[in-house]
Amino acid sequence: MDLIVFEDEHLLVVNKPAGWNTHSPAPFAGEGLYEWLRNHRPRWSGLAIIHRLDKETSGLLVFGKTPAANRSLTRQFDRRMVAKKYIFLTDRKPSFPQPPVRSALARLGAKYAARPPRPGAPPAETLFAAAGARADDYTMVEAVPLTGKTHQIRVHAAARGFPILGDALYGGTPAPRLCLHAAQLQFAHPLTGRPVSFSVPPDFKADTRLALRAAIIDPSLTDACRLVHGAADGWPGLYVDRLGEDLLARTAAALTAAQRRRIEALGARAVYHQRLERQERPPPQWLWGAPATRETVVRENGLRFALRLDEGASTGLFLDQRDNRRRLADRYVGPGFEIAPAPEVLNAFAYTCAFSVCAAAGGGRVTSVDLSRNYLAWGRRNFLLNGLDPSAHDFIFGDAFDWFRRLAKKKRLFDLIILDPPTFSRSRQSGVFRAETDYGALTAAALPLLKPGGILLAATNAAALAPEDFLEAVTGAIVRSGRTVLRRQYAPQPPDFPIERAEPAHLKTVWLRVD
Repeated sequence: MDLIVFEDEHLLVVNKPAGWNTHSPAPFAGEGLYEWLRNHRPRWSGLAIIHRLDKETSGLLVFGKTPAANRSLTRQFDRRMVAKKYIFLTDRKPSFPQPPVRSALARLGAKYAARPPRPGAPPAETLFAAAGARADDYTMVEAVPLTGKTHQIRVHAAARGFPILGDALYGGTPAPRLCLHAAQLQFAHPLTGRPVSFSVPPDFKADTRLALRAAIIDPSLTDACRLVHGAADGWPGLYVDRLGEDLLARTAAALTAAQRRRIEALGARAVYHQRLERQERPPPQWLWGAPATRETVVRENGLRFALRLDEGASTGLFLDQRDNRRRLADRYVGPGFEIAPAPEVLNAFAYTCAFSVCAAAGGGRVTSVDLSRNYLAWGRRNFLLNGLDPSAHDFIFGDAFDWFRRLAKKKRLFDLIILDPPTFSRSRQSGVFRAETDYGALTAAALPLLKPGGILLAATNAAALAPEDFLEAVTGAIVRSGRTVLRRQYAPQPPDFPIERAEPAHLKTVWLRVD
């Protein structure tokens, strides 16, 4: 599905997928649609929320892009000058009274009105009409709210005896999703005053989880993402990644028949499976499809990366860092938080240098440090895949802590330092590193290399380290070093890694500008 329905200088109209909050419900929850947009492109940095949809409701949302648009739209919504039409499914057999239709609702074709009582609340009115013939034991209904109160349509439909399919809160029959869709908006354009109308038909049969991925990922730029994220996507213990034309499934045990059917339904050239062992993670095993090849090249935000499905625990690219890599390449972290042109960048745990490639693509000169010569060679390969000259950048084999000391002695300073260490590592020079206990020491060791006003990107995948404790470890080390955090932006994992109570966030990332 296309996320953007319309955009001009004043308005942004989007088609929100079901299952995505309008805005983030908590500080360390995943980004809502609003935050994701503002942090995605500079031209969306000034967006304002004018109205909201429930998380499980799909359909049209309008955001203001300028103060004048915000004032106009807010006034129109507050004064009920915006005509809204929703479509929903019910498995009951509604019948409608037929009073005359008044005012702007005639333009939407509403025909029938119902006024169920809401004790203790101001009077509210919703107009209902049959939206089509009954099919598959479901009736499609049009609903036009005159007040826009939270849950109004859901409450009124239930009160009339035809609750929305999937709306268990108000007596609806269980279904894979809440079958409610904001289908049409009409209002006056904030600049010209002329009427504008936007409409998007519902697709209640679509897989809502795949629809969300399709909304946020442009396949012409990115063909690597997570398709199934465990319990958050209704499949506890199953994780499936799209890697170009191939799929990689991960489970703690052998695949069940139901899991195999789910994977087969996604479609792929080849399918691989990796066991998530407690102590170690064996390489993926080819299951079915085209013969396995040593290297697969995927696209991410227009850049190319080589993956190897026979190369140990990881394939060469951590997909949950996709949005942070985009921020680095675009030199845009979020509203008021931009990266200067041509920065000097230190990538301290470079692995296969994906962050380094993005920094170089954004105009930076990058020093990549890793404890594996093999991974650094892999990193050079990624540079070449993107037309970047590896010889214009530094690739240093060795222990990060040791090289922090060496670079400090040489008085090297960097505009941006990336710290994305493994959760656990061991080296001859520095011994054992555990992210849960040693992240503060890592931050303190890197700070002498960061220029005043420079940016620190700190990340960890340590599941046992709570976001609050991670931030305290990083910011505490900065304060104890006698420096000050000028700006901080927490960046949760992207929407294709949804965060739910049953599937808590594993990735913690923060961008900090330090004096």
